[in-house]
Amino acid sequence: MKDNTSSILQTISEGRERTNILRKYEQNTIAFLVQRIPSWISSDMLTGIGLFGNLLVAMSFILATYFNKYYLLIGVLGFMISWFGDSLDGRIAYFRKKARKWYGFTLDITTDWIGIIFIGLGFMVYVESEFIWLGYAFIVLYGWEMLTAAIRYKITGKYSIDSGLMGPTEVRIIISILLILEVLITGSIIYIGIITNIGLLVSNIINFTNLLKQADQRDKIKN
Repeated sequence: MKDNTSSILQTISEGRERTNILRKYEQNTIAFLVQRIPSWISSDMLTGIGLFGNLLVAMSFILATYFNKYYLLIGVLGFMISWFGDSLDGRIAYFRKKARKWYGFTLDITTDWIGIIFIGLGFMVYVESEFIWLGYAFIVLYGWEMLTAAIRYKITGKYSIDSGLMGPTEVRIIISILLILEVLITGSIIYIGIITNIGLLVSNIINFTNLLKQADQRDKIKN
């Protein structure tokens, strides 16, 4: 059983380098799930499920704005659905040996970006006008992180969706905690949102600087 699990982990890890804190537990969970997903569920369907989860997060902000703040808890469910679809779509394709590397890369990064835009817009609806820039900043900074990942793939040939020890899974967990905290303490999401954006900015600058050095080294090798 252990050898079989190791084989599955190696298969589903193909084409993607993970450095996030929860990678061991996350990869083991994915290895467990890919064996149990019904055959009629395709990787494209899982991508759609992931996007639906992000749209649910956006909707939770809107419902909380016009009805009751407890609707923010729907966002926690949305992130769980988002993780399920987004984490399994490409991995199940590799597990079934039906991977479409460039098709999957294009579809995945585009739908992720669309989902982030809607989450940011939902947040902008929820917060008071003087803090609306936080949602805009989140969209821009997360987009910058996705762009860096794509450029890194071009330069190094290695695709990593993580920023050091932080990855999409950790970000989903952190924002889910923020949503729960906002239900308990109204307005707390503003202050933690500021800290989150600052963290993203610092992380992006560090990753950009490192990537620039790698690009320079590659140029020197070619010359």
